[in-house]
Amino acid sequence: MLWPSPAAGQSGWLPTSWFTKPQIDPQAMFPLSEQNGPWLVLATTFRGDGARDDARRLAQELRSRFRLDAYTHEQAFDFTGEQRGLGLNPDGSPKKMRYANSQQVVEVAVMVGDFAACDDARGQKALTRIKSLRPETLTGEQGKSRAYSDFRRMLGLDKQTGKRPLHMAFMIPNPLLPKDYFNRPQLDQFVIDMNADVEHSLLDCPGRYSVRVATFTGAGGFDAETLNTGDDAADSRLVQAAEKAHRLTKSLRQQGWQAYEFHDRESSIVCVGSLSQLAVEQQDGSQVPSPELVRISTELGPDQEKLAAGTILPKRIEGILLDIEPRPIDVPRLPIGRR
Repeated sequence: MLWPSPAAGQSGWLPTSWFTKPQIDPQAMFPLSEQNGPWLVLATTFRGDGARDDARRLAQELRSRFRLDAYTHEQAFDFTGEQRGLGLNPDGSPKKMRYANSQQVVEVAVMVGDFAACDDARGQKALTRIKSLRPETLTGEQGKSRAYSDFRRMLGLDKQTGKRPLHMAFMIPNPLLPKDYFNRPQLDQFVIDMNADVEHSLLDCPGRYSVRVATFTGAGGFDAETLNTGDDAADSRLVQAAEKAHRLTKSLRQQGWQAYEFHDRESSIVCVGSLSQLAVEQQDGSQVPSPELVRISTELGPDQEKLAAGTILPKRIEGILLDIEPRPIDVPRLPIGRR
């Protein structure tokens, strides 16, 4: 059996991507965003003069030569001016101190993603590979740059020899994500099973947020034990709530809305939309609600004409009442390893 030659690949036998490198814009920085991650590998960090150029070159090499999704993330540190010290002066005033090296410093990190969790199998495999790499950006003449050596000197690594330049890479969470991102409660197996066969489950929503437009509560809820005992009185209202949520989701989908349903032990809800952010920053630095959030709240919230007249009248779709006030919520997360 003969292998096709590269020429055969170019003529259609094999994908051309097997033989051609992706074109990389030489000026592209590939800045990190909230959508990357949520876990990444921190490959290395550049500090001081030339940090941006060195980080850009390394990110481009990781992308073009090693086919890794590399990003850059810049952070500035101001060590000038007075700092509040510990304790008080004899006159009772707070102590004031200054840094020994009073300066403003820019550090630019190069990260590789995107991974669902710290112990993600793909992430751990990428981490091992990255630690073994010898990028020309760091091992050739460019590797002698001040930005690269400054950061190594700060960590006390400038005297180490014989080790790969990225041997200290490690996993980190995306620094741009909100602080509460990793604190969202994870679902247990019983609730996961309740939503396993749902066609438009909220668990499948790709966004960080969605907007809850309807809530249907049961009579105190139920769990696996009440189901096993066949207690119809305990779960009848919750079953009805789930049926209403399903009907409403189906109806909203038919009207063109991106609707999802979700069921737990105590209620069923219907959400609309898949949002990566709830607010948009303006040129003056202020923030306003995202246009999609405003659209959903306006069109699926209370009747605007009645509301202007002082009457709060929830929307009704095919006889089913929606919530008085649509509210954005975090999309529930599956446990690590189930995503």
